[in-house]
Amino acid sequence: MVGLAGKPEPDRALTSKTHPPLIEICVEGIDGLLAAQAAGADRVELCASLIEGGTTPSLGTVRAAIDQARVPFHVMVRPRGGDFLYSEPEYRSMLADINALRELGVPGVVFGCLTADGAIDEERMSELTNAAGPLNVTCHRAFDMTRNAEEALEALIRCKVGRVLTSGQRDTAIEGMPLLADLVRQAGGRIIILGCGGLDLGNIAEVRRRTGLAEMHFAALKDVPSGMRYRNPKVGMGGSDLDREYRNTLTDEDLVAATIKAAKA
Repeated sequence: MVGLAGKPEPDRALTSKTHPPLIEICVEGIDGLLAAQAAGADRVELCASLIEGGTTPSLGTVRAAIDQARVPFHVMVRPRGGDFLYSEPEYRSMLADINALRELGVPGVVFGCLTADGAIDEERMSELTNAAGPLNVTCHRAFDMTRNAEEALEALIRCKVGRVLTSGQRDTAIEGMPLLADLVRQAGGRIIILGCGGLDLGNIAEVRRRTGLAEMHFAALKDVPSGMRYRNPKVGMGGSDLDREYRNTLTDEDLVAATIKAAKA
């Protein structure tokens, strides 16, 4: 697997429960990436618009990450929020993004496509994975919206996807632990199970112990007030939450560091 600047990333698929897990932090924008790596993240998932579950970040953000990242980062390729059933123009835009990201030399990409009946869209996933070439490929939580997790995992393996991000098809990893453990066993080193879903300082060690996950993923976010002194109370840039214009969501460096410490204890 290709890592930062062409360096191999460790293959954690066969790591036992006695080894520290690899920790990936989900961030929004370059400030989030810098905070996550300063806190000790092993890898970063780079997104825009985490309020929508993550979408494709801008070209400028990706270039800033290439210039400043000291840890591998995987770029979200998702043209919009909502479901994972994409129109043909949307799909073509994803293919174009992956081609551009490969040419830029990012370490990895993250995407997922489903069929209308809740299965992995193997034709599209295979084509996108082939377009990624040597890049690390992760299927994101589109997997958690499939009708049959066992079948979906085998489909991703057939598509040559390297890892899958999942909460065990539940809102949280705590709720999804039985399936997460089953998926780790089913994977058998053929694909990496990247566990996620409400992981925090208080539960990450338990989830790791009870599932055998070799890689874990979480976001540690905090809202901070905007630095704007002038605030127009009559205009909102989207939705009815006018105060949202003056609230920034940032990665909490201290919380990332503390949660990583708990996971690797």
